[in-house]
Amino acid sequence: PERHIQDMLGVDLGIVNLAFDSEGHAYSGEKIEDTRRRYAHRRRNLQRKQTSSAKRKLRLISGRQARFQKDTNHCISKSIVATAQRSGSAIALEDLHGIRDRVQARRRQRARLHNWPFAQLRAFLSYKARLAGIPVLFVDPRNTSRTCPTCGCVDKRNRPTQATFSCISCNFAGIADYVAAQNIAFRARAVVNPPMGATA
Repeated sequence: PERHIQDMLGVDLGIVNLAFDSEGHAYSGEKIEDTRRRYAHRRRNLQRKQTSSAKRKLRLISGRQARFQKDTNHCISKSIVATAQRSGSAIALEDLHGIRDRVQARRRQRARLHNWPFAQLRAFLSYKARLAGIPVLFVDPRNTSRTCPTCGCVDKRNRPTQATFSCISCNFAGIADYVAAQNIAFRARAVVNPPMGATA
């Protein structure tokens, strides 16, 4: 049975952090990033060699990498659902179909984006939330990382770097992924509790 929902927990999935929620929790960390870099480096070196032994090692590394990613996604989704349970919140995510085609990222960041199973993370989140009776909502992803949560200004210049947000209108500044998570939560609240006078 679904729980009584008191609020929305917005969750941003992205490049700098694998996930970031609207309560300010980052789900990534130095250990995960170090492991990601190590696997990527070893895969590149083996792919260059093109020998039979290199291909065997590449298959072995691919299997290990897949298990690492699955375990990490399991832990992240479990933590996010636990956070939602504690706060009595539903979970709000961006509708990210086609994220890899739409996201503008630098070359090194593109490699990170393509090298992580975000669909698996979303599936784990949805599955664990359903078991816990927590609704999951999907909202329009447009400009969630470019919109100021304080004044509502929408501008690509609000993102001077991939990791930072700085509003050109009101000077509000913060972590870009945190801002996106807050905006996702705002949009989900608007869907569940539309403004007075709004029509269905």
